[in-house]
Amino acid sequence: MNFLIRVPLNTSAEQYARLCELRAVFAQVCNELAPLVQQTQVWNRVALHHLYYRALRLKFPLLGSQMVCNAIYAVSKMARLIYQHPTSPYNLTKRAGLPLPLLKFADSCPVYFDRHTLGIKNNQLSLFTMDGRIRFDLTLEADKLALFDSTKLKEIVLDEQLDKTFRLSFQLESSEPLHAPLADEAHLPGEAAAAMGLPVPQFPKYVSVEVAAS
Repeated sequence: MNFLIRVPLNTSAEQYARLCELRAVFAQVCNELAPLVQQTQVWNRVALHHLYYRALRLKFPLLGSQMVCNAIYAVSKMARLIYQHPTSPYNLTKRAGLPLPLLKFADSCPVYFDRHTLGIKNNQLSLFTMDGRIRFDLTLEADKLALFDSTKLKEIVLDEQLDKTFRLSFQLESSEPLHAPLADEAHLPGEAAAAMGLPVPQFPKYVSVEVAAS
C-alpha cells in the first residue's frame, strides 16, 4: 500500500528565497540533461548517471552531488512517463522514425529530495539548500510520524502551492496492510497506473513538450 504525507513549510522570507534559488538551479540541470535524452534516446536513470553525472556536477557545483543525482532521477522519471507510457501521444513506438520531442522544465518544477538531502530528527526537518541547511518544526500526529519507521520511503518532493507556500510530499510504501488510513493513499503515476486500470494522469504543467516541425 502506498501513502502520501504532505507537510506544509512555514518559511521565512529568507528561507523562501533559498528554496526558490535551489529550485531554479535544479530546473537548469534538468534542462541541461533533457536535450541529451532527446538526442540519445537514453533515459534510464543509471545510464544517465554514468553518461552525464560528472559533467553536470562540474557545471553546477553549488547544487551538490546528491541533488545532481536527484535531478537526473527527475528527468528519467518524466521521460519514462512521456516517452514510454502506452497512452502518451509522444510514446516512442508511436513515433517510429521521428525525432523525440524535447522536454523543457519550468523554473516552477518540483525538487526531489532524499535521505541525504533531507533529515528528520527530534521532530525537526532539515533541508539542503545551496547556502546551507534550513530547519523546520515537524508537527505531525504520532501515528503519521510512526509511518517513517514502519514503511519504506520511496520519494520526497518539494513543490510550491498557489498561495506561494512550499510543501513537502513524502511517498511511503508498506508491504503490510494497515488497520486504518494514517495518510492519504497515493495514486501511482505512469505505467503503474495503467497496469492497475487507474486513469492516466495528465502531464504536469511544469513540463512542456516541444515537437520538431516535420
